[in-house]
Amino acid sequence: DSGLRFHYVAAGERGKPLMLLLHGFPEFWYSWRHQLREFKSEYRVVALDLRGYGETDAPSHKENYKLDCLIADIKDILESLGYNKCVLVGHDWGGMIAWLVAICYPEMVTKLIVVNFPHPSVFTEYILRHPSQLIKSGYYFFFQMPWFPEFMFTLNDFKVLKSLFTSQATGIGRKGCRLTAEDIEAYLYVFSQPGALTGPINHYRTIFSCLPLQHHEVIMPTLLLWGERDAFMEVEMAEITRIYVKNHFRLTILSEASHWLQQDQPDIVNKLIWTFLKEETKRKRE
Repeated sequence: DSGLRFHYVAAGERGKPLMLLLHGFPEFWYSWRHQLREFKSEYRVVALDLRGYGETDAPSHKENYKLDCLIADIKDILESLGYNKCVLVGHDWGGMIAWLVAICYPEMVTKLIVVNFPHPSVFTEYILRHPSQLIKSGYYFFFQMPWFPEFMFTLNDFKVLKSLFTSQATGIGRKGCRLTAEDIEAYLYVFSQPGALTGPINHYRTIFSCLPLQHHEVIMPTLLLWGERDAFMEVEMAEITRIYVKNHFRLTILSEASHWLQQDQPDIVNKLIWTFLKEETKRKRE
């Protein structure tokens, strides 16, 4: 309905159940490469470039990035792909969108899987009471400025972007799957295109007009995966999330893992997702 063109990468046969993957910031469909390969045996796996990212259209006005537009995008995409429901998987900002889709359109989400992002109500309440999380989320405020955040990312050949994934403070840890030179190159290629950072940062420029939420409850089985060494999100929020899920809720915290969990520990993440998906089917049979 938005008239935008969306880019996605798909694996697995059409007609199999849909698994829809929503990436975080500053990422694009590529952050799900390990999951595209893993789940194509039983699912039609679709990794999206969100509105404003990669090869998806990027409206210029920040009003076009309000959360209700982003939620409507997912509904439209589901229908365009010929589905009325999916297993919805989101990481980071894509996790925020996944929670909201699950709350607003519960009939469209059979199972919800979120990686390193708490229920949005937990996030807004926690951040007000914990200055340490407010500091970690300082970039939300920095991103409210026009043009300057985009400029900062481009300095020294996109040094900030590279260090997010590779530095000791925020990057994938010693025990994780480090990004290869080719992986870094893929990220640099996408975000060095003219204007490529404005859409992604615009997602944050409207957030204060959208939160807190009116509705909170999540009614489908939910899996929350969390890298404990997340430099941006305090792990305490993961446990509090439980109170908003009125169905089977499983939380797994990986002690040595970073914020970039599905790239950092792909084998463990994939195994935990399989267990969750199979466990639900088994419970239904019983």
